[in-house]
Amino acid sequence: MTRGGVRAVVRRLRGRGGIELKSPGEIEAMRAAGAVVARTLRLLKEHARVGVSTGELDELAEQSIRDAGAVPSFKGYHGFPASICSSVNEQVVHGIPSREQVLAEGDLLSLDCGAILEGWHGDAAVTVPIGAVAEADNRLSAACRAALEAGIDAVRPGGRLTDISHAVESAALAAAAEHGTSYGIVADYGGHGIGTAMHMDPFLPNVGRPGRGPRLVPGMALAVEPMLTAGSEKTEELDDGWTVVTVDRSRAAHWEHSVAVTEDGPLVLTLE
Repeated sequence: MTRGGVRAVVRRLRGRGGIELKSPGEIEAMRAAGAVVARTLRLLKEHARVGVSTGELDELAEQSIRDAGAVPSFKGYHGFPASICSSVNEQVVHGIPSREQVLAEGDLLSLDCGAILEGWHGDAAVTVPIGAVAEADNRLSAACRAALEAGIDAVRPGGRLTDISHAVESAALAAAAEHGTSYGIVADYGGHGIGTAMHMDPFLPNVGRPGRGPRLVPGMALAVEPMLTAGSEKTEELDDGWTVVTVDRSRAAHWEHSVAVTEDGPLVLTLE
């Protein structure tokens, strides 16, 4: 994320070299930060209901993170004004929480949360149905979560970065085919390295051929985060300089975990 153009961060990640590798002890430190994120997202899911504002959820998240002795990753990051991103319906990512945005029956809410604990970052996102939502929205969210799980499974030593991209894309396409529909796979935004900073090398696309990019080695940590839409994959950024929406105003879903590469395969860092 960067105020006045989130894509600038993506361009920088694509253009830089050097990937931070963590020791086993540092991976454990990241798990502690990830647990703060996981607990906060669980709390938000419990409170996300009809009549609650996204601003109230943001306040709840900040309190949860600080009570754990951590600091919100997002608040103040390139000027971002809140502790979470709350993206509703056609908002794909980076929605700004507000007391004026009150959740209504049938909304589809994506919550993205990050925390810093003792210098290490955790980052995860979930999509939450508000009340009774359309079955098509439930399927969209489930497809996005399945794409995340497929991507996580590809975080294995000896593989290549775009093995993850290919797994995400393939799972999304398979879910769409199963339901006789099509989903837009957002390509302008994607996953990223994570560790002593929230956004680090490498940029992780959500589409692509396998077998390309850096080799996956133990000690790497990546945020895997597919974003799917019910229509076009094309997006635009609103005038607030942050909120990314679908150009056709179709609904979107966003799921994310921070994951480490280990000798034994993927280790999800953002679990309680």
